[in-house]
Amino acid sequence: MDTLVLATHNAKKLRELQRITLAAGLDITVLGLGDVASYPEPAETERTFEGNALIKARAAASATGMPALADDSGIEVDVLNRMPGVRSARWAGPGASDADNLDLLLRQIDDVPDAERTGRFVCAMALVLPDGSEHVLRGTMEGRVGRDKRGDHGFGYDPAFIPEGYQQTTGELDPDAKDAISHRGKAVRAMLALVAELNAGQRQDAGGSGSVAGPDSSPAPQQEARA
Repeated sequence: MDTLVLATHNAKKLRELQRITLAAGLDITVLGLGDVASYPEPAETERTFEGNALIKARAAASATGMPALADDSGIEVDVLNRMPGVRSARWAGPGASDADNLDLLLRQIDDVPDAERTGRFVCAMALVLPDGSEHVLRGTMEGRVGRDKRGDHGFGYDPAFIPEGYQQTTGELDPDAKDAISHRGKAVRAMLALVAELNAGQRQDAGGSGSVAGPDSSPAPQQEARA
């Protein structure tokens, strides 16, 4: 696996993954959907982050013949019964912008006391290989939703999310600082460690120095990625 395709058109997500891959010291090229031939992209019809990530990764692996990564991520706000959840990107309706979604969320909890504005960012990262093997990891970042938007970094709900133990929003953190604590950073680092492990196993098999069991063809149990 010297090349992976990330099943997204989101340039910021792609740059984020490329940045974390480089920081991890892995010699892996990460492509986005803009770098491969177009194909019919599936609807995200599942009710879990893991399910939607797998839908996208399976389609990309099938269409490109390359190992494919996909993530589904969003924000869960406790007072909203952990919504928007998987609907984070469409919270204000189909075609809504990041600003539309965030503005709606802030209006919905405008009268909620600071102590009750808790929540988390969630990222489920799926890896699907051309042989059908599947792996899923999850990363989370706890915190709370602030009352206004601050910062020019990040995207989505970043300008209003204050990570646990911080005063700044994730929109105010520089990219390296955000990667170190973010839900996606945790999930990506865990997935890249798995990719490195799989690559090492393939090299060992090719060298004939011993056998390493290949990945199970069934979806791996969900794992929690930790910092």
